[in-house]
Amino acid sequence: MSPTGLAARARFGYSGGMIDPARGKGGFPTDAEAIWRAAIAAVDPWTLVHESVERQGDVVRFRDKEIDLSAFDRVFVISFGKAAAAMGEALVSIIDERLTSGLVVVPWPVGKESSRLEYLEASHPIPDAQSLEAARRAVEIAAQAGERDLLLVCISGGGSALLTLPADGITLDKKRRITEDLLRAGATIQELNVVRKHLSGIKGGQLARAAFPATVVSLVVSDVVGDDLGTIASGPAYWDASTFADARAILECYGLWDGVPAMVRARIEDGERGRVPETLKEGDPVFERVSAFIIGDNMTALRAAKHEAEKLGFEPIFLSSADGGEARRAAAGYSAFLAELACSASSLPRPLCLLAGGELTVTVKGRGRGGRNTEFVLASIVDMEKAGVSGLDWLILSIGTDGIDGPTDAAGAWADPRTIRTARALGLNPADYLADNDAYGFFKQTGNLIMTGPTGTNVMDLRVFLLRAA
Repeated sequence: MSPTGLAARARFGYSGGMIDPARGKGGFPTDAEAIWRAAIAAVDPWTLVHESVERQGDVVRFRDKEIDLSAFDRVFVISFGKAAAAMGEALVSIIDERLTSGLVVVPWPVGKESSRLEYLEASHPIPDAQSLEAARRAVEIAAQAGERDLLLVCISGGGSALLTLPADGITLDKKRRITEDLLRAGATIQELNVVRKHLSGIKGGQLARAAFPATVVSLVVSDVVGDDLGTIASGPAYWDASTFADARAILECYGLWDGVPAMVRARIEDGERGRVPETLKEGDPVFERVSAFIIGDNMTALRAAKHEAEKLGFEPIFLSSADGGEARRAAAGYSAFLAELACSASSLPRPLCLLAGGELTVTVKGRGRGGRNTEFVLASIVDMEKAGVSGLDWLILSIGTDGIDGPTDAAGAWADPRTIRTARALGLNPADYLADNDAYGFFKQTGNLIMTGPTGTNVMDLRVFLLRAA
């Protein structure tokens, strides 16, 4: 019998626990935890693979695509990203005896379920020397595949950093610097990956080119708004719509162009002039035998959260699965909406659960610690306090489904009216901590951090708003 997704995650060494935020049993904090736990369980990668791939004899069905394994001499697997271990092992449990060899690249130590796959650990979100080694090894495996071979690629969030192969003339240190600068400037994952693809020897379809003319099938757990296959992990096995000119425009937009290393500027300028080949585009012959399937995304998690909220007696309402932009700006919008709802709170037939997802950004100007989720919640309570919301009992929660919020060990945070009272009793001014980008420091003192450890999956972030008449 195949193990459940949660059991598989435990075998791979992931931590599933958290510091219980509820002050006492029952109430909104406990309900909120049940809701986000259901959401993350729904995007367990082991389960997602087994729900999407079915084998009967030599015929394997990937959603609506059938492949006859008897038509291939060899079968290779490359799995990379935050969900790589469970995805790779799940796929091998299905392919079983037909596996020739495989590679798994992960951002943290995991218990190796099988000796049939080669494991490498690399760095995220800033690549390291192991990221370079992992990318070279992935290209080596892909290049082995011939016309009568099958390459199965499992892709999940974090893959851009884990597989890093700088283009000719670009050093790893320079690529690390560009990544750090864009992250600190608040660039979106889409913008960051456009730049990375144009400084890479593996992204933007180039892994698929290495495997050509083999048959390539990708299973993808999406961590980007819109599930764009060209953006997820920088699209190593998918065509790229962006250009060198786009990469330059992004660097200029964030005021980084004049300060980029000379070798980076030279490559982008050569690319604009046609002296350096572009990333692979739609219609390239390389993709004639390439298929890709999204097997899990933010909406998968949100649907599970909705179902759990209904079981708990809430009226669940989807707000968005495409949140983007600055965390503080998003918090201002949601807080204003909650303040408006407070006016009609007394007429609510039952408690509301508002659900949203996506991925926000933070422009770091202070010296504190935090991430996009903790900053969103801190900004929200600053706005809620300013609005003087009354007549409404509320809870705001924001969590990274990967269990990691920025450069911290927290997954996110939650807050309710008691959080503000606790902060004041401790002499903490939420606005001061927000100005210093120190949401982690604030919530550590109030006891509102959510600690999960790496969850082994990643479908962006989840936001939960619970509301009822006070």
